[in-house]
Amino acid sequence: MTPLDKPTADAEAPAADTEVTKAAFLEAFGGVRGMVETTVPGLVFVLCYTITRDIHTAAIAALALSGVMALVRLARKDTVKHAFSGVFGVGIGAVFAMMSGDAKNFYLPGMLYTLGLAVAYILSSLVGWPLLGLILGPLFRENLSWRTRNPGRKRAYTKASYSWGFVLLAKSCITFPIYFWGDATQLGWLRVALGIPPFLLCVYLTWIFLAKAPAPIDVIAEMEAEERAEREAEQAGEPGSTEPAGPTGPAAQAAAEEERRTP
Repeated sequence: MTPLDKPTADAEAPAADTEVTKAAFLEAFGGVRGMVETTVPGLVFVLCYTITRDIHTAAIAALALSGVMALVRLARKDTVKHAFSGVFGVGIGAVFAMMSGDAKNFYLPGMLYTLGLAVAYILSSLVGWPLLGLILGPLFRENLSWRTRNPGRKRAYTKASYSWGFVLLAKSCITFPIYFWGDATQLGWLRVALGIPPFLLCVYLTWIFLAKAPAPIDVIAEMEAEERAEREAEQAGEPGSTEPAGPTGPAAQAAAEEERRTP
């Protein structure tokens, strides 16, 4: 292989940055496991309820499965925030369903959360603080620099937040009529069907918008460079750092005093 055929460090750097960005991007949205952990408990609930027609059995089965998935993540020392959020959501849904005696209420907390999130995405974009920028900024080490120093990046976050808001709003417009006028089985299967596809669509649109946007400004690296420069300046400006110190001690002080007294 000739030198021209060998990949240079400059050529490898963008690929490495892309892989890091992809990893951070997927981690922010939970990845494949996160999608599974938020979808499977609802599937188990609707399956159990369809077979047994018992709300308590279906709710306990879904909650137990969600707890097992969280424990598996703990045992493997993986990130547990998505698993615990799933346990929390399933637990609230189970309580709603068992206390009300209506299986449809198992899905009500998740439906309200989806609707609230849709409104938050849209409103945050309208006021100039797109929610996706607040979520992804720290992961890309840009914090809030996209608002004041990177207008192209801000436009991308705004478009992506609008896409999330309108997709989730459309999902709510489909599920709430079934909640009010359908039965629990219909709602359950609809929720399962509308779980992963809209999520993947939003993630894909977000990736497209950000891929076309300017690169993030690494403010963490900038702060580290400033701190390093300040330390170097302090070390360079320390008194006595370049000239050796004179003699010290009682004898030297006495000699200096004697020289000052001599006319």
